Amino acid sequence: MRMLSPWLALLLLSTAASSWAASPVTSVPALDMGRYAGQWHEIAHLPVSFQKKCVGDITATYALRGDGRISVHNACRVADGGRIAAEGVARPVEGQPGQLQVRFVPDWLAWVPLVWADYWVIALDPDYQWALVGDPDRKYLWILSRSPSMDTAQFNRIKAKAEAVGYDLAPLKVMAPLD
Repeated sequence: MRMLSPWLALLLLSTAASSWAASPVTSVPALDMGRYAGQWHEIAHLPVSFQKKCVGDITATYALRGDGRISVHNACRVADGGRIAAEGVARPVEGQPGQLQVRFVPDWLAWVPLVWADYWVIALDPDYQWALVGDPDRKYLWILSRSPSMDTAQFNRIKAKAEAVGYDLAPLKVMAPLD
C-alpha cells in the first residue's frame, strides 16, 4: 500500500482545517421585504467583474412587484463621471426568508437556471439601516447602508461578521466614506 506524501497529507489537513474553522454561511431567519425595499448605498464589496467599471456612488434600489418578485435597479458612477445602471429581478427562495435569487437577464431567459444568482442577507440591522449580503460559496459580498457613508466602528463590526463565516476580506473594496 502506497502512503501519501507528507506534503500532500499536510495540504489535505490544512484544507480540511480551514473549512472546519469557518461557520457555514446562513441567511437571516426573517426578512420583511417591505422594510428592505428602497434604496441602499454600497459601502464595500468583494471585487466582481460586473462592478469593475464602478468607481463610486453605488446604489441598489429594490421595489416590490405585484407578482411577489422584487425589481432591482443597480447604478454607479464611472470614471468619466457618468452613471451606468442595470435592471434585474429577484425572487424569494421558498421557506428561506433571508434568501433571494437575482438575475439581470431578460425575462425570456428566466427559465434558464444558471441565470439566477444567490443573494443572501447574512446580517441585518434590526432597524434595516445596514445589511451584509453574500452567497453560500463566499464569492460575493456587499456591505450596504441606507446612508451614503458608515461609521467606522459599525463597518468593522459588520466585517467581523463576514470573517466569522469564512469570507476572505483581503480584497474588499471600500467604495464609500467611513465616518
